[in-house]
Amino acid sequence: MATTGAEEDALARYRSPLVSRYASAEMGFNFSERKKFGTWRRLWLYLAQAEKSLGLPITDEQIQEMEANLDNIDFKMAAEEEKKLRHDVMAHVHTFAHCCPKAAAIIHLGATSCYVGDNTDLIVLRDGFNLLLPKLARVISRLADFAEKYADLPTLGFTHYQPAQLTTVGKRCCLWIQDLCMDLQNLERARDDLRFRGVKGTTGTQASFLQLFEGDHSKVEELDRLVTAKAGFKRAYIVTGQTYSRKVDIEVLSVLASLGASIHKICTDIRLLANLKEIEEPFEKDQIGSSAMPYKRNPMRSERCCSLARHLMTLILDPLQTASVQWFERTLDDSANRRVCLAEAFLTADIILSTLQNISEGLVVYPKVIERRIRQELPFMATENIIMAMVKAGGNRQDCHEKIRVLSQQAAAVVKQEGGDNDFIARVRADPYFSPIHKQLESLLDPSSFTGRAPQQVTKFLKEEVRPALIPYQSKMGGKIELAL
Repeated sequence: MATTGAEEDALARYRSPLVSRYASAEMGFNFSERKKFGTWRRLWLYLAQAEKSLGLPITDEQIQEMEANLDNIDFKMAAEEEKKLRHDVMAHVHTFAHCCPKAAAIIHLGATSCYVGDNTDLIVLRDGFNLLLPKLARVISRLADFAEKYADLPTLGFTHYQPAQLTTVGKRCCLWIQDLCMDLQNLERARDDLRFRGVKGTTGTQASFLQLFEGDHSKVEELDRLVTAKAGFKRAYIVTGQTYSRKVDIEVLSVLASLGASIHKICTDIRLLANLKEIEEPFEKDQIGSSAMPYKRNPMRSERCCSLARHLMTLILDPLQTASVQWFERTLDDSANRRVCLAEAFLTADIILSTLQNISEGLVVYPKVIERRIRQELPFMATENIIMAMVKAGGNRQDCHEKIRVLSQQAAAVVKQEGGDNDFIARVRADPYFSPIHKQLESLLDPSSFTGRAPQQVTKFLKEEVRPALIPYQSKMGGKIELAL
C-alpha cells in the first residue's frame, strides 16, 4: 500500500525516537502541544473564575464561553499568529480570543507569559511523576516476586568481578530492589515538593494584581490561593521572579538521573549474567540476536536500558547550567533548553521503566549453570571449613593449612594451565591425611551452608520494606507489558 502525502512528509523529517519509537502514549501526550495549550486555556479560565469571585467585572457569559472552548484550539491559526507576533503566549491569547469574542477582553487579565508557561510546566512535571511512579512500583513488584522465588538458590557472588563468597539469586535481586525503592521514595518526594508558581505578575511582585484589586493585599493573596487550588496544588511558591526558581528543575531531573543510574546498574548486571549464561532476559520465539551469528541471544532490552539511562543521566547538566545563569528576575536563555531537557528526561525514564518491567516479567534462570560454576569455585572457598573440621578431629591447624595450600595450588594449575575442572576435593579424598573427615566432605561442600542469612534477609526485606512501599500502588499493578520496538 502506497504512503500518503502526509506520511511521506513525516518520513522526510526527523522525529525523536523517544516518541516515535519508544515512549508510552500517555507520557507522549503529557508533553504534547495539545496538553500544553489546553492547559494554558484552563489556566486562563481558572484566573478569570477567581478574579470574578473576588469582585472583578467578569460575567457568567464570559466564563461559559471560555469553558466551551477549552479544547477548541485552531493550531493553524495559532502558528500563523506566532509567526507574525514572534510570541507564543500572545499568539494563543489571540487564538483563544478569536473563538471567545465576549471573553476576549479579560483573557490573561493581569498575567504575564510565565503565568501560563511556568504553571503549565509544573502541572506537566507533576503529571509526569504520577505516570512514572506506578511504573516504577510495578518493576519493584515484579522483581520482588522474582527475589522471593529464588531467595534460597545459591549463586556465586562477585566482588571486583572476581569469584567471592556465595550469595543467593534472590538476595542479589534485593540489591537491585533496594536502589529502586530509594528511587520510588525520591520520586514521591520530588513530586510532593513541587509547588505552583501561582499568580505573581511580571517580576514576581504581584503588582499588576494589586492594581486590579485597588491595593487590597488580601484579595491578591486569595486570588493566588484560589488559582493554586483549582490547578490541584496545595501550595504555591511565596517568592518567585518572573519564573519559578530553576533550581526546581534541578531537583526534578536529579531524581530522574538517579533512577537512570539504578537501572543502568541493574541492566549491566543482567548483561553480565547473560554472558555467564546464568540468567537471561526474555527472548522471543522469532527474535534475531545477530544478522551474522544466528546462535546469538543478545540482551538487547538491557542494552537499550543502559543506552537510554546514560542519556537520562547526562540531562541533569542542562538544568544545573540553566539555574546558574538566570540573571536577576529571569533571562530567556532558559526557554529553548527547558523545552528539550524536561520532556526528554520524563520520556526517557518512561521508556526504561517500561522496558525493565518487560525484562523483570520474563527473567530466565539456569540453575544447572549456576550450580556448575559453584562447583568450580566452592572447593577453594571450603578450605577454611575443612581446616576447622580437621582440627575438631584432632589435627594440627598449621599442618592442615600447609597440606591444603599445596593441594589447592595443584588444583588451580589444572584449572588455569590445563583448562580442566577443579579437582581440589578429589585430591583431598585421595590424601590419607584427610581420612578423618572424608565422610563429612559432602556436607562441608553444601552450597546452602555458604549463603549465610541471605534467604532470611530476602524475606525480612520484602516483608518490612518493599511490600509496604507498594501499598499505595496496588490498584495500578496491572498485567504484563509488551515491549516497544
